Amino acid sequence: MIIRRLIPFAGALALLACTQISMPEPSEGQALFAENCVQCHGTSGKGNGPWAGSFDPAPADLTRLTEDGVFPRARVLSIIDGYDRTGLPGHQMPEFGLLLVGDAVPVDVGDGVLTPTPRPLAALLEYLENIQE
Repeated sequence: MIIRRLIPFAGALALLACTQISMPEPSEGQALFAENCVQCHGTSGKGNGPWAGSFDPAPADLTRLTEDGVFPRARVLSIIDGYDRTGLPGHQMPEFGLLLVGDAVPVDVGDGVLTPTPRPLAALLEYLENIQE
């Protein structure tokens, strides 16, 4: 009797173990960028969007975030979601954390530890890392 109950449970565990979380592609982040960021940062991410002239200083060039060959994943996530704006000139950038909610995906933020991150935020991070010059 107990074995009959365990067989379906074991099958469900095996299926769960085989299911992989799909990580977002840069194209998914590009769509979010087009919806939320181009007005200030421009379609190319260089900080030259239609509203850029309204801000002093101008919005950041998001194609040049890499420092010493390393993309600052944790810092970029913190700025986008509004958690950390330390050292940013002005504070015109809106907080997008509440807009970028969804199922969590594991993201390595640069320290080798996988951090549960809302999928849209992870997608935007992938896109930004992909457009670095």
